[in-house]
Amino acid sequence: MHQNDLIIKIKERREMLKVTQELLAELSGVGLRTLKQLESGKGNPTLLTMQKLADVLGLEMSLQVKKLNETK
Repeated sequence: MHQNDLIIKIKERREMLKVTQELLAELSGVGLRTLKQLESGKGNPTLLTMQKLADVLGLEMSLQVKKLNETK
């Protein structure tokens, strides 16, 4: 899943659960400003930030690593 897709899922889940940005920021330990930037499509969150948000919202996050073509 692409980072932007995960951010969209986080926002959708937050809204579905009727959790405010303020409450999610408090529960996750992620700054409110950071959360607002992410949900508006700005910023470049760390994996830890994404995991904190996903954990609070009951989402499972997985990481897929793709092998780049090797040059000879």
